[in-house]
Amino acid sequence: MDAVASSKLSDGIDAPLWMFWRRRRYVVVVMAFLGFMNLYLTRVNLSVAIVAMTENRTVVGEDGSERDFDWSSSVQGYVLSSFFYGYLVTQIPGGMLAARLGATNMFGTGVAGTSILALLTPLASYGGAGWVIAIRVLQGMFQGVSFPVMHEVFAKWAPPCERSRMVMLSFAGIYVGTIVSNLVSGILAEALSWESIFYVFGAAGCLWYVAWAVMIRRTPQEDRFITVKEKEFIMQSLGNTEGPAEKAKHPWKSILSSSAVIACVTANFCNNWGFYNMLTLLPTFLKDALHFETQSSGIIAALPYLTMSIMLGIAGYLADWFQIKGIMTTTQVRRDVNCRSCIRQAVFLTTGAILLDTIPTIICITIAITMGAFALTGYAVNHLDLSPKSAGVMMGLSNSFGTAAGIGSPILTGYLTPNKTGEEWKMVFYVASAIHMVGFVVYWFWASGELQPWSIEMQERRTRERKGYENKASVED
Repeated sequence: MDAVASSKLSDGIDAPLWMFWRRRRYVVVVMAFLGFMNLYLTRVNLSVAIVAMTENRTVVGEDGSERDFDWSSSVQGYVLSSFFYGYLVTQIPGGMLAARLGATNMFGTGVAGTSILALLTPLASYGGAGWVIAIRVLQGMFQGVSFPVMHEVFAKWAPPCERSRMVMLSFAGIYVGTIVSNLVSGILAEALSWESIFYVFGAAGCLWYVAWAVMIRRTPQEDRFITVKEKEFIMQSLGNTEGPAEKAKHPWKSILSSSAVIACVTANFCNNWGFYNMLTLLPTFLKDALHFETQSSGIIAALPYLTMSIMLGIAGYLADWFQIKGIMTTTQVRRDVNCRSCIRQAVFLTTGAILLDTIPTIICITIAITMGAFALTGYAVNHLDLSPKSAGVMMGLSNSFGTAAGIGSPILTGYLTPNKTGEEWKMVFYVASAIHMVGFVVYWFWASGELQPWSIEMQERRTRERKGYENKASVED
């Protein structure tokens, strides 16, 4: 069922949408939002903590001995990028195993594992950069399953008429987590110690896991708190996307050769190059090129993600609205929002680099990152349009390339900025802008928002039609 037909159905709940607790599908969204927030609290905190760790060079450990954190720019680049080595490993396996092990179980385990490892990070830091890299690789492995398995969750919980907003509201937790991590990490480092950053955020993730395990179930059918009307609404809206995912056989050859999938993969890589570069290195850029203090850099680095988290809700709502009202097709919505975002990000990143002045540059960076919300409404939701039952594995494939961007961008930035000067940082922004334009070209010509001929859903539809014709023929005979 498409978004227009889905919008004509009712969930039987007489309450405005902002009363999320009345609708179980939005309880899932809110808990997913908090889950992604915790994932990014533990992912981003090192970006601020490493500034505090290396700022004073030699610090006194908890055992009274002195430790040396005189890590070079290239070493810091490897430390910050190491997360993505583990993150890359579990992307595709996460999507493949979600149906068997339970997508909600895997998402919860990913957050819990990352949080426990965050609690161990200070101890690992005293052992040297190698131990920190090991911890970050393991954290990446736990977090690598998050996006693929959540696409499996949305394939069961998100009606087509609400698909964009539900996914985007959940993903807003990424940016709220980034805001809180940048803001609170700087405060904790100044007021207490850099170690406290990992202890506070690690404990928060463990508490979230308990709530997730108690409250959330894999499908509406398994949720004992959902109303009959809401369950029927979700089931009817999803139509032929429902069924035992364990029996699904993903058409890998068609997926890998599909131009629509290649468009998603390319868009993921190009958008994540700029996003991850800013996510991991924005505090460092503010300190090196614009000469901010540690706490100030954390506060300023949070600003773009505040505006982006707000824009995600708006972008998701508009994407659904344009489809429901028949103003644009799904293909047009996905292509338009993503490609316009690529152009705007490239323009503002380039402008910010050329100006390289405190206020104008921060404004340009903020606008560029904010525009990324529209890109996510395009390529990140697009997998669910192409084939909901294969959305998890497609997201795993797509995000693997996005992860490669997360690995490459901090390392390249480390080599481009050996002296940490403003002129060196300009090249970092120029490279990101050029990559955004590559994403624009590929996605514009190859993107699609339609259910694909090779999808499991289309195969099932053809099978049902064939059986229907055969049964009709037998009756006539």
